[in-house]
Amino acid sequence: MSAQAHPRLALRPFLAEDTPFLAEIFRESITELTSDDYSEAQQEAWVASADDLAAFAKKLGGHLTLVATMEGSVVGFASLAGRDTIDMLYVHPAAAGHGVGAMLVDALEKLAGARGAEKLKVDASDTARGFFEKRGYVAQQRNSISLGDEWLANTTLHKQLAAKREAP
Repeated sequence: MSAQAHPRLALRPFLAEDTPFLAEIFRESITELTSDDYSEAQQEAWVASADDLAAFAKKLGGHLTLVATMEGSVVGFASLAGRDTIDMLYVHPAAAGHGVGAMLVDALEKLAGARGAEKLKVDASDTARGFFEKRGYVAQQRNSISLGDEWLANTTLHKQLAAKREAP
C-alpha cells in the first residue's frame, strides 16, 4: 500500500513556534469549509480572531492543545479548556476527511476522562455539528455569539464519557 493511501498521522503537544501555522490552518479551515453555513462577513469576523498572533498563542498555550501532523506536516489542532470542554478543533481543508479531526477528538476524550471529566462539551459551529453528532455528542442548546460586528450561531453539544473502571 502506498503512503498516500494511508498517510501517517501523529499527535504532539503545542509548541509556541506552531502559532503561525495553526493560525493559517484556523483561517483556511474557516474560509474553505464553512461557506455553506456562514456568510463571508461572518467568516471574516471569525478569522480575525487569529490576527493577533500573540493573543492566539496565549490562548493555545493556556489550554491543553494538541497538534496533528500528517507525514510530519502540521495539518490540524484541538484544545481542551479545563477538564471538560473542547475549545478549538480545526483541520486544514487539504487534510479534511483523512481522520485528523477524529484522532484529535479521540485524544481529547481520553485526556478529559483521565482528568476526571464525566462528560465532554463543545460549542460546535454549524459546519462541525454533524461531525460531533456522529461521534455521540448530543445537542443541548443553540447559541448566538458576537464576533466584531457579526453574530454567529453554534450549538452546545455534550457527550457522556465512559465511566472509569476501578482497579480490582
